[in-house]
Amino acid sequence: QVQLVESGGGLVQAGGSLRLSCAASGRTSNTYGWAWFRQVAGKERDFVAALSWTGSSTYYATSVKGRFTISRDNTKNTVYLQMKSLTPEDTAVYYCAARLNSGSYYARASYGYWGQGTQVTVSS
Repeated sequence: QVQLVESGGGLVQAGGSLRLSCAASGRTSNTYGWAWFRQVAGKERDFVAALSWTGSSTYYATSVKGRFTISRDNTKNTVYLQMKSLTPEDTAVYYCAARLNSGSYYARASYGYWGQGTQVTVSS
């Protein structure tokens, strides 16, 4: 089992920045990487960013490329999502996920553990 706890969400004005954190615990050595997804009420949960297990590769949704950065601190077992130049369209609940197989980094089906989510609201 892997437990994921997100934090760092909140209310920010358009153009501002936020950093989300995802603290991981449990059998993290059994994972194949990490990701952030986001979901707006009534819509599907969409891919945002992913990081390979080695940390050598990153993947981003087109809508966030150049604005968001995924990273991790192995000493703290924590994955981060640094978000800059936020727009109201970034408003969503953001979820951290642990990848459990070698499927696509972009697909929800590749991730077997999820956090509870943290709300990000960007005001115009």
